[in-house]
Amino acid sequence: MAESTTAVNPCGGSAPSTGGGTGGAEGGAAQQGGLMGMLFPLAIFVLIFYFFIIRPQKKRDKQQKNMIDSIARGDQIITIGGFYGTVREVRDDSFQIEIAEGVRVTILKSAVQGKRTPKLEKTEAAS
Repeated sequence: MAESTTAVNPCGGSAPSTGGGTGGAEGGAAQQGGLMGMLFPLAIFVLIFYFFIIRPQKKRDKQQKNMIDSIARGDQIITIGGFYGTVREVRDDSFQIEIAEGVRVTILKSAVQGKRTPKLEKTEAAS
């Protein structure tokens, strides 16, 4: 006749156990399956985060850098503050722009929002 033993649960209850020594191996396999079950959704979340946030941001940064590198003397630009100006001098980390007749200011390259296409070109293209 097989004996049944009762193990004491640290939470105050008791759980029956069999006399076999394989209970530890089954518990390890169940724990490993639980770990894989937790890592899979985390990996999916990281992939979604990468494709919807990180990758598009890198693409926008690259476009902004290319646009700033293509600015030359005489180009019209828009600053992030909303000022329109004409580039008079290109320096290593800044531009000197003319925002009005005789009014020149120096701005950082990072303060450029975009290039401005003159309305003259738009009206010629529409004609």
